[in-house]
Order: sequence, then structure tokens, then C-alpha cells
Amino acid sequence: MRDAVIVDAVRTPMGKGKPGGALHDVHPVNLFAHVLDRLVRRTGVDPALVDDVIGGAVDQVGEQAQNTTRWAVLAAGFPETVPATTIDRQCGSSQQAVHFAAQGVMSGAYDVVIAGGVESMSRVPMWSNVPPGADPFGPGIAERYPEGLVPQGISAELIAAKWSLRREAMDEFAAQSHHKAALAHAQGRFASQVVPINGVTMDESVRPFTTVDVLSGLKPAFHDPAMASRFPQIEWSVTAGNSSPINDGASAMLITSSETAAKLGLRPRARLHSFAVTGSDPLLMLTGVIPATERVLRNAGLTLADIDLFEVNEAFASVVLAWLQETGADPAKVNVNGGAIALGHPLGASGTRLMGTLLAAMQQRGARYGLQTMCEGGGQANATILELL
Repeated sequence: MRDAVIVDAVRTPMGKGKPGGALHDVHPVNLFAHVLDRLVRRTGVDPALVDDVIGGAVDQVGEQAQNTTRWAVLAAGFPETVPATTIDRQCGSSQQAVHFAAQGVMSGAYDVVIAGGVESMSRVPMWSNVPPGADPFGPGIAERYPEGLVPQGISAELIAAKWSLRREAMDEFAAQSHHKAALAHAQGRFASQVVPINGVTMDESVRPFTTVDVLSGLKPAFHDPAMASRFPQIEWSVTAGNSSPINDGASAMLITSSETAAKLGLRPRARLHSFAVTGSDPLLMLTGVIPATERVLRNAGLTLADIDLFEVNEAFASVVLAWLQETGADPAKVNVNGGAIALGHPLGASGTRLMGTLLAAMQQRGARYGLQTMCEGGGQANATILELL
């Protein structure tokens, strides 16, 4: 079986996902098209050689409807012969796009493929794909979970309660995320990834001077009297400050086989070593990163000690802190350049954003192995191990 390698990875800066945000005026098709265009320009690959483009987007409605990846491919000026598809595995959509792309290369179905994703949360608000009164779950789910499922914020609170995570610890983690991201920007550690757009060069959500004291003044974001009655164990410690913000952004990476890269004169940066995807309790919902990490290590024949750097998506601070407790990973190896709490979390784009961030950090630090994992709505998680070349 052939291997699959990453040739390059790019992303836009992450804008605040609200009217007036830095990228609000950019249509999501153009946002995604921008990174596709810059990716082929940087690598010098003829777009006509791309066998497929696999993109992630979560709210596939309105301006992100009808296979937005296909329209981005055409808006980027690729030949009409280049196909594209858009997938939804919630927050892990573009990480799953990488898995599908790499598996296609390894099987021989593809030689050159692009994986990426986009989410314009200011123009296509979260949950806009569920019209008022619509039931996306159906009677079968109501029968299996008669007490009802809960929003992700409540899941984050349940995780904090189950793992006895203090509000102070979550706020400290969030503050560190901002400080690490600000330092990474100041030292140019994102320069190899970020392709400016419309004059925007920096991630808009990073707050360099935030402190635990500032964060401690924020009110719980998801307090609900009905949920408080149902879950008396919740202490209501999840806030906007220790959660990921709402953002606009796009990201993409070029994946080939080693043989194809050599034929085209490309220098691969990393090998896509191993993959895993798991299901988990849809009530807790965000804990899948724990079994996904265990599974991908098992698939790879590696141990936690073999991994030099980790990227664990900071959907909520409680998710990463629970993962740290369960795995015993060294916190100093986790999200070394900050995470989604600071950098932002444009849902469909986050998977390849994290992977590009991990890849750059591995090269900067001379790391051999890096592991990425992301929790996903509905109780799932992806995990990927990269090997630096």
C-alpha cells in the first residue's frame, strides 16, 4: 500500500464570527477559494492534476449550501474537470476530509488531492441549518434517549463535573491559550501557515493581555434552570472565556503519495501515519477524544511517550483538561502555540487548521510524531498521527 504525505498546508487568519468581524464581508465560497488558490500557487502544482477536493462545512445552508467546496474550486479558477465534495462530521469535518483524502491516496484512487474546510459563522450562523420547529433527531433518538440530549455547552459542564474540574483551572487554561497564541504570532510561528486576505493578517480572537482575574469575572454561559434541576452536579463554570469563540475562516492542505511528490518535484513535509475515528456518549458528547487517542496509538503501534506534540481542539477548556487527566499526557506538549480558545474555531475549517498548526510546530521543534484529536457534536472524535519527514 502506498503512503500519503502532506506537501503543504495553509489557512486564512481567523476572524470574529459576527457582523463587523474582519472576514464578515467575504463570502464563504471566496474564503475557501482563497486558500485553494494560495495552496496551488505556493506548491506550483497544476490544479488540473488534482483528482478531488474534499472540504468540510458544518452548517451547509444558505451561502454554504449545495456543495460549497465545488463552488470554491471553480471560484479559485481550477479547471471545471476538478471534482469536489463537502462533508459534515461536525467540528472534525476537515480532519475527516484529510482522512478520506489520505485513504484515497493510499488505496491508489488518488494521486493528488486537497483536503480542507470553511465556516463563515458570521454569515451562516450556527444552527441555521435547523429551521425553527424542525427535529433533526427523529423519534428513534427520542426513544433511545427519553430524557433528551443536551447542547454542547451543557456537555462541557457535565465533563467539568465528572472530572472535578475547577473554574479556576479552566480559566487558567484559557488564559494560557491566549498567551501562547500571542507569543506564537509575535515570534512568527504562524507565518508559514497564514495566507492574508483582504489585508487581514492576524487571528482576530487572540487576547494577548487577558488574565485569570479578567476571565473569572465572566458569567456562566450556559446556565439553564431546567438543566440545573436535571443535573444538580453541575457547578456552572463554563463561560465564553474558557470556551472557543465563534469564527470565520478556511484552511486547506495538499496530499499526495511519496511517489507522486517525487515525480512532481515536491518535497513532502510529513507522512500521514495513522488514523482513527470513534463514537462516544452523545450526552457527554465531547469525550470521544479520549478513546480516539487510545485507538490511534494502538493503530500506529505507538505509545503516548512516543508522541512529541499534541493538538487537542479547545472546543472548551474542560474537554482538554479531562483528556489530560485520562491520558496522562504532558501538558507542556499540548497546543504549544495556543488553541481554539484563542485562535478561533470556524467549525468546518478547524480540522485542517489544527493539522497545519501541528505540522508547523513539529518542524519548528524537530518533533518526529504529532497527534491531533478533536471532539465532535453528537458524540464522535477523530485522531491523526503525523510523522515528520
